[in-house]
Amino acid sequence: MFDFITKRSLGFNMVVGLLLALLLFGFFLFSLGWVTGHGNASTVPNLTGKSFEEAKLLLEKAGFEYEIQDSVYVDTVPPLQIIKQIPDADEVVKSNRTILLIVRSVDPPLVEMPNLIGYSFRNAEVVLGTMDLNVGDTLFRPDFARNAVLEQRYNGAPIAAGTRIRKGSLITLVLGDGIGDQPIGVPGLIGLNYAAAKAIIDSSRLGFGTIVLDAGLRDTLSGFIYRQSPARLDEDGLPVKIRPGQLIDIWIGADRPVIDTLNN
Repeated sequence: MFDFITKRSLGFNMVVGLLLALLLFGFFLFSLGWVTGHGNASTVPNLTGKSFEEAKLLLEKAGFEYEIQDSVYVDTVPPLQIIKQIPDADEVVKSNRTILLIVRSVDPPLVEMPNLIGYSFRNAEVVLGTMDLNVGDTLFRPDFARNAVLEQRYNGAPIAAGTRIRKGSLITLVLGDGIGDQPIGVPGLIGLNYAAAKAIIDSSRLGFGTIVLDAGLRDTLSGFIYRQSPARLDEDGLPVKIRPGQLIDIWIGADRPVIDTLNN
């Protein structure tokens, strides 16, 4: 079987081997372009901003494969719109190249509602922005803390911190309007102890100013209020009006005063 090789001289076999190697190498080079698709290239179409269906038709028409690599949420972009493509538009690549797509997700992901109570409006706006939440309506309520967040609401109801809601949700903020727009009557505090008077003051959105204790009195809880300024009634016996957030000075003594029910 090998007589053809063994009966020939070494030089002849070397020449034949060299020619055979050159022939195989030439065939490899000739077939390389066909195997790798050399010269069969296309320009990548611009897909950014198009819907997924539009992008799919363009890619199929250009002979490209496609694959959704990731989905992200952008509240200003419709669902399944193309956010980014790899390779970029107008790049020239092989026709059978797979184009990777990043699309806008259909459902926004969930985030935890932050606690905004006590924040200023500007700070609350920044915190909501970092959580991909948005400020909806802003409502005002009488309160001495101007533009401070008094309440946070979602879909018309109060929402507690830590509640999971969709990104892009609108949060209504109830803010303090400063000292309040509607004047209220001064409450009568004469004859009350400090704890009872403070409950009334807090519910009226007022505050204590100067607190004067009579000599020998241990603390505010061991006596009774016998004087206040401003008083509940003026010199003509008419109710005195003040605005929410204003302060009332009180004097506390050891003995409970006699209360004039008509003037207090």
